Amino acid sequence: MSGPDKPKVLDEEWSDERVKSHLPSDPKEEGSDYTALLNAYRAMRAEDFERFVGFFVEAGGDLNAIDEAGETFLDHVSQHRKGADYARALEQAGAKKTAATEH
Repeated sequence: MSGPDKPKVLDEEWSDERVKSHLPSDPKEEGSDYTALLNAYRAMRAEDFERFVGFFVEAGGDLNAIDEAGETFLDHVSQHRKGADYARALEQAGAKKTAATEH
């Protein structure tokens, strides 16, 4: 939490428990895997995201879940200038791009 009397902390080390707190609470809910990946990506440094991906896969998460446009999360993150480390973590864990976005 940041605010006027508490400065924002950048590059903070995340505990395993904090990383795991981003796992989907209801994995059967449609879109929850993609949403969990998106939320973790937005919140975490690449090193913590890589750990999250390991926990996500271990918990049975689908790295190739698609969004409403039919793209995987790897498709999404690969479009970002600073997404290379995140994309690498996903690829190493077995994530794939959709055929429409592979280059």
